[in-house]
Amino acid sequence: MSTATADNLSAVSADPVLLSAVISSVESCLAMCDTEAKCVGVSSVPTRDPGKITGMIGVHGSVSGFITVNMAETVAMSAVGGLLQDRFERLTPQVIDGAGEMTNIISGGIKSGLAGSAWAFSHVTVPSVIVGQNYQIAYVKGLQFISATFEHTNDEALMLDDRIIKVSISLIRL
Repeated sequence: MSTATADNLSAVSADPVLLSAVISSVESCLAMCDTEAKCVGVSSVPTRDPGKITGMIGVHGSVSGFITVNMAETVAMSAVGGLLQDRFERLTPQVIDGAGEMTNIISGGIKSGLAGSAWAFSHVTVPSVIVGQNYQIAYVKGLQFISATFEHTNDEALMLDDRIIKVSISLIRL
């Protein structure tokens, strides 16, 4: 599993509570998928998501915002395959549903990781999954944003873009 923590990635101006919650929830979800990835980067500035599959969940409570889980198609097929104990050779409705479930699992882990903090939220929406690339999300001014990029340990993926999982959380205090 990843050895990255909020402490050793502190050079980034990201909230360490948010970063820790994101890293631990991704590691837990991927363990359920019988796979792993290492955190290779953190950003507090929104950028375009490189992967073809993006799960989104809205969060509400004393903060409001959303969590996105963006992944390459190969990562989605591999991770969902591990989650369902199956093998997928192409993008199917089952893989898309599984990506939504992974988003739900990661969001639940983040919710647990933020419980009792200033960033705690009490409600989540049903996950939605975007299939496609070259879209852009507009973020409201004044929100706290953090994005952690993970490299999936998929030996079959030759290109770096085919191994990337990017989890972002954007929150604003109400």
